Amino acid sequence: MFGAIRKESGGTRGASLPNPDEARKTFTWEVAEQMLDGLPGGYLNIAHEAVDRHVAQGHGGQVAIRWLGKDNEHRDLTYADLAEGTARFANVLEVQGLARGDSVFALMGRVPELYLAALGTLKAGMVFTPLFSAFGPEPIRTRMEIGTAKALVTTETLYRRKIAQWRDEIPSLKLVLIVGEEAPEGCVALGPAMEDASPDFEAARTLPEDPALIHFTSGTTGRPKGAVHVHKAVLYHAISGCYALELTPGTIYWCTADPGWVTGTSYGIISPLVNRVTMIVDEAEFDLDRWYSTIQREKVEVWYSAPTAIRMMMRAGDAAAKPYDFSSLRFLASVGEPLNPEAVVWSNRVFGKPFHDNWWQTETGGIMIANLAAQEVRPGSMGKPMPGIEAGIVERTQTGLKELGDGEIGELALRPGWPSMMRTYLHEQARYDKCFVDGWYLSGDLAMRDKDGYYWFVGRADDLIKSSGHLVGPFEVESALIEHEAVAEAGVIGVPDETAGEVIKAYVTLNPGFTPGEELEREIRGHARKKLGPAVAPREIVFRNTLPKTRSGKIMRRLLKARELGLPEGDISTLETDET
Repeated sequence: MFGAIRKESGGTRGASLPNPDEARKTFTWEVAEQMLDGLPGGYLNIAHEAVDRHVAQGHGGQVAIRWLGKDNEHRDLTYADLAEGTARFANVLEVQGLARGDSVFALMGRVPELYLAALGTLKAGMVFTPLFSAFGPEPIRTRMEIGTAKALVTTETLYRRKIAQWRDEIPSLKLVLIVGEEAPEGCVALGPAMEDASPDFEAARTLPEDPALIHFTSGTTGRPKGAVHVHKAVLYHAISGCYALELTPGTIYWCTADPGWVTGTSYGIISPLVNRVTMIVDEAEFDLDRWYSTIQREKVEVWYSAPTAIRMMMRAGDAAAKPYDFSSLRFLASVGEPLNPEAVVWSNRVFGKPFHDNWWQTETGGIMIANLAAQEVRPGSMGKPMPGIEAGIVERTQTGLKELGDGEIGELALRPGWPSMMRTYLHEQARYDKCFVDGWYLSGDLAMRDKDGYYWFVGRADDLIKSSGHLVGPFEVESALIEHEAVAEAGVIGVPDETAGEVIKAYVTLNPGFTPGEELEREIRGHARKKLGPAVAPREIVFRNTLPKTRSGKIMRRLLKARELGLPEGDISTLETDET
């Protein structure tokens, strides 16, 4: 199967799955396992699959990572470089006294050391956890306490600003590695340690069910949850990267996700390297001209980005893209939150290809539902379930779950058993168990399946607005609003009303050239009424310079609602660091 779906770089390439519907019928995990090498004795190690086997097969000279520094520095790392660098890092961990199963955290941006640390940790049979470098000290500390951190890899600046003051209060933390040639007292400089370490390290013979990754998600409320993923997840990373993102050997691939987010690991490190691509890694944050120039200069073929960035590009207008050559692009995908239909139309017009939306969660570990290359893209739809994934729409009842039919709105559910499914929430088995009812994993997202099998996102179950007997998903209203030429972004909430129960209120930011005012507000409301009908259109529109967002770019409707109702924002502070 591996050879049958692969097409080497060069020339015109078709879809990895020419007939997705047929593939869904015939797919088996037993056949899919042929995509991986494995290790003798039934062992499996992510780092071996992502790096070492490619070198053994003669591809060590291929560029694995093309790193673009924010100060215009460039650095290429081949697969052979990765093999050596990850071996040295694994040896550093062992020399410093860490052992199989120990937890290694990383707090840094998109620098080469992050990738060596992630894969070196896995190569050593230890458990890797990424953190957002933008986190404040308290979210970092909380996650490291829950994860019983044994080691932390970070920069001197981040260490002094966010770690040093409480480091000694985490008894499990035995080692702090500082990127560079020097380190503060009590820490180890990674540069000299790597130079002194051996360049040889055989990947640990980990079992498929051994823990490999912990990704923290704040969810909607409460203490962060540590979703535990195992080495067997690499099978799904491999297959989904090929099917959902069209990753083939030699592909020039750019994933813009922050490395502290699950996408930055699953599809910013593991999946592309397992599929032997050349990854573009840009240290800098979003800059329109830099992004467009990068696509043109590096001849990016597959681009995986987020709706927030896409809306920012839309806001800049079509003219901003005209000077650039995007002919290298052959597949575009979006992740993080639902992609508004207007963004798909815009992408087709500007790039000559649509963005393909897909859906998954920290807990699923990989893309579950996607618009695949060979199937029609229906703007606004998240697509169809991936091969090997069974999805459904269900309703909770007093006696269990009821499966709903096409056209009905309910909770999106998945049949458990795919390889990248989380195995537990760290130290919270009861919380984990509540995610599963009657043989389904319950996502907490509301959706609808149409008669052709496409799934459509409605909203989080607790974001649903009930107005005058109508159930309104905020995403539908937001999508209609941004179709208006003045609207850049929109956040929609329900506010209490004695008569209707709730009425719909929208917060919007404007595109350049438009000025807030009563006339524009009436015009946008009229547009929404025409698109949605008076029962669903917002009663009120408020203009804002910015909308509150999570670190991963999702608009925080709950924070908008808390401010609307005058609730203490301290009660929902977890939303400020929600990376799901």
